[in-house]
Amino acid sequence: MTPQNLMLLPLSTPKLSIRCPILDDCLGGGIPCNSITELVGESGSEKMQLCLQLTVRAQLPPSHGGLGDSSVYIFTEFSFSFRRLQQLGNLYHASYPNLIRLEPLEDIYVRGVHDAEQLIHVLGDLEAFIAIDHTRLPVKLIVIDSIAALFRSQYQTTPADLKRRSEMFFNISGTLKGLANKFKLAVVVTNQVVDFIGPRDGVNGVRLGNLESLDTLGRWVSPALGLAWAHCINSRVFLARHEQSIGVNIRNAPSTTICSQTHRTFHLVFAPHLAYASAEFEITKEGIVGVSR
Repeated sequence: MTPQNLMLLPLSTPKLSIRCPILDDCLGGGIPCNSITELVGESGSEKMQLCLQLTVRAQLPPSHGGLGDSSVYIFTEFSFSFRRLQQLGNLYHASYPNLIRLEPLEDIYVRGVHDAEQLIHVLGDLEAFIAIDHTRLPVKLIVIDSIAALFRSQYQTTPADLKRRSEMFFNISGTLKGLANKFKLAVVVTNQVVDFIGPRDGVNGVRLGNLESLDTLGRWVSPALGLAWAHCINSRVFLARHEQSIGVNIRNAPSTTICSQTHRTFHLVFAPHLAYASAEFEITKEGIVGVSR
């Protein structure tokens, strides 16, 4: 077996489908198990929508793009959107009545945390929870929404605090990767963005990790938490929004009315063995779906 032949072997890692062939193709088949996938975007970019969609889809059997198991959803800010999750659960049960329970929320375990230390404690309890098999279905998906909220005000910009923050990054990501590998599950975390200041082509023409700039709503932004956190994840997906002005002719109106139309784009920024890919998407009652162009 040569290194060249090894690269030709298909990857056997189970993947969780988004339900859309266009977006799944960007990810090489879906959200992979045994690794950490980050969804990054500004507020309103539909990160939570995609996370809720994945928690319900995880209950589908692998033959239908799911993992056949339950999920854990850890939220760190605002209130959890139980209403939207219930809507998605009802829609998926109606579409797959023989595959998803009448009460799909019974296989989704929700927990709120308020700081990084509490998250570490919860992840330790979660390992025991999964290992003892307390759930009707094994846990195969962990969602943390969002990771950036835990570090927004807890740490200052002093060298000592930045060092402590980086150590906490590696502690959290190491624990998550350990859970992903031990229990063969998928981990999805959401991240926020900050305004990007500096040359968009990086330093001396070289872009490294968080020095990459991304465009959303005409703003150049960068994923929050910096380069240290970028080293902690395996894959990064950027969800962007773009406004387009269009002219609409309204009957009996004296002139053309200018309206704003939002376009949403799904970008695979980096992932093991995958090239950059992107696709437009829209929001439907069943979740996000790619748009053919």
